[in-house]
Amino acid sequence: MNIAIIIAGGNGQRMNQEIPKQFININDKPIIIYTLEAFQKHPNVDEIGVVCIDGWHEILQAYARQYGITKLKWVIAGGETGQDSIRNGVFEAEKRYSEKDILLIHDAIRPMLSQEIISDCIIVCERFGSAISVLPCNTAVLHKDTDISSASVVPRNELAMTQTPQAFPIGKLADAHRKALEKGITNSVASCTMMIELGEPVYFSIGSETNIKLTTQDDLRIFKALLALREKE
Repeated sequence: MNIAIIIAGGNGQRMNQEIPKQFININDKPIIIYTLEAFQKHPNVDEIGVVCIDGWHEILQAYARQYGITKLKWVIAGGETGQDSIRNGVFEAEKRYSEKDILLIHDAIRPMLSQEIISDCIIVCERFGSAISVLPCNTAVLHKDTDISSASVVPRNELAMTQTPQAFPIGKLADAHRKALEKGITNSVASCTMMIELGEPVYFSIGSETNIKLTTQDDLRIFKALLALREKE
């Protein structure tokens, strides 16, 4: 089985909204529903779980019924950090599924992911045991020698810009989270960075410039523009 775990445990303070950013309505639809619809639509995704901010579980379930997200099977609470929230979701999945089943960890606030991104993530994970959606770095990157200056360049051909989904077999990822706790790795920014901190290599699947993460008001404007373009197409 292939299971999507949507991480929706944050409150989105940088968005300056009264409600969590994943529940902001865009064109009369919550952002998280756009994300869920992408996995609902994909023929190789069997079930969906959501790690959700406290107080919004029932609202999410109601939205899922309203918009026909029939693959949503469970909703659990998030944690203090992103790593805590992902771990909660992974350990819940470990109880429900086989250790060889694949988990696709995805940010609730990346609502524009394509079917091709999901497909490639599954294929790469099946082949190599992990899959991280990435983009090549197409801009100049400078190393900060001080807070206000640089005298060195980071070669951009050596860089990969990560996105989600990030996929792993359940058993492998659950064991990694236990090892991270043992080693005191408690605030890694993503599944891929946690794996690398543990000495595990990760493998690349395709990303997209349009697979944006909505963290600011400018991102919302870009998202609205992308939706308008998709509707025209």
